[in-house]
Amino acid sequence: MPKLSAGLLPFRRINGAIEVFLVHPGGPFWRNRDDGAWSLPKGEYNIAEDPFAAALREFEEETGFRAGGAAFLPLGEIRQAGGKVVTAWAFETHLDATLARSNNFQMEWPPRSGKLREFPEADRFAWFPLAEARIKMLPGQLGFLDRLAERAG
Repeated sequence: MPKLSAGLLPFRRINGAIEVFLVHPGGPFWRNRDDGAWSLPKGEYNIAEDPFAAALREFEEETGFRAGGAAFLPLGEIRQAGGKVVTAWAFETHLDATLARSNNFQMEWPPRSGKLREFPEADRFAWFPLAEARIKMLPGQLGFLDRLAERAG
């Protein structure tokens, strides 16, 4: 059974052009990566959980914003190279990226040190025009940008 993940892709229109809100994963593995590292706010869920409910929860955990009350545009599923299946919805908003705050997770760091350290799930938040988002976003999620452009264009 593949891992399941669900998320939301916020977008806005600036002078007729679409921009998307992406998050940069926190933690030591991602610290020095930029291009090809950003993601839509998302997280894993189990098969018994509703994917949309998981997407709403993960969005709030990773950004500190509630997405309730918006009109959501289904973007479908994408199977990433590692086998994880990501389901996403887009919604139009004008949230302020400077106010975003993520929850934290713990991991052993440095490896095999026996020391637990805390890191934010997302450490940076930004709006990107679609062309720039194609450079910043994880390659396995780029299909969501294409679907958004087709459906919200």
